Amino acid sequence: MSDMTQIFSEFLGTAMLVLLGGGVCAASNLKKSKAEASGWIVIAMGWATAVTIAVYVSGFMGPAHLNPAVTVGMAIAGKFSWSLVFPFVIAQVVGGIVGAIVVWLAYLPLWDETEDQGAILGTFATGPAVRNLPANTMTEAIGTFVLVLGLLAFGENSFAEGLNPVVVGILILAIGLSLGGPTGYAINPARDLGPRIAHQILPIKNKGTSDWSYALVPIVGPVIGAVLAAGLYLVLPL
Repeated sequence: MSDMTQIFSEFLGTAMLVLLGGGVCAASNLKKSKAEASGWIVIAMGWATAVTIAVYVSGFMGPAHLNPAVTVGMAIAGKFSWSLVFPFVIAQVVGGIVGAIVVWLAYLPLWDETEDQGAILGTFATGPAVRNLPANTMTEAIGTFVLVLGLLAFGENSFAEGLNPVVVGILILAIGLSLGGPTGYAINPARDLGPRIAHQILPIKNKGTSDWSYALVPIVGPVIGAVLAAGLYLVLPL
């Protein structure tokens, strides 16, 4: 595939990821939603299936990273060209913005019914259960370490044709259920930054602040985790 096709695939796949993942958060968080208060298990399942579908949508055109931390980790591990890292990251962030805007459109009448600013922001971006920025960053690093090491390990195994996105979805489900409680498991800078930008610019009643003081955590933590996972992969006796 051409470079432009791969870059577009990252935009499209990340938009689909955020549309379906942010959509399940909106379904659970917004007042008068038929899925209101459906809970963490539904959100974790929603994000896992969102990743699966997004990888299918993107994967026939490119590597389907859909995540700047994954892109950086794959480049460090020698699995991806450094020349495409910056274009991929830009495409992923823009895809995150677009996906979040479509979530807003899909739930358009429900925003005015919701007064909880945290619930509104939580449909777009992640936030900590207990605000401790160093600890929150470490949690995001651990989750992303598991993600990137898992993806690299999958590359060393053989799956039935077409099954790989399902296995990736199971990995996301495991991370969400086991490690998602402290921070909401962004484990993906584009998944958090793109929708946070959308939250900032969209005309949502009662939306409050976009909490930019927290925004570096789901960027720095995932990058640290990806670098550590790729570094471990490079020293493994393969």
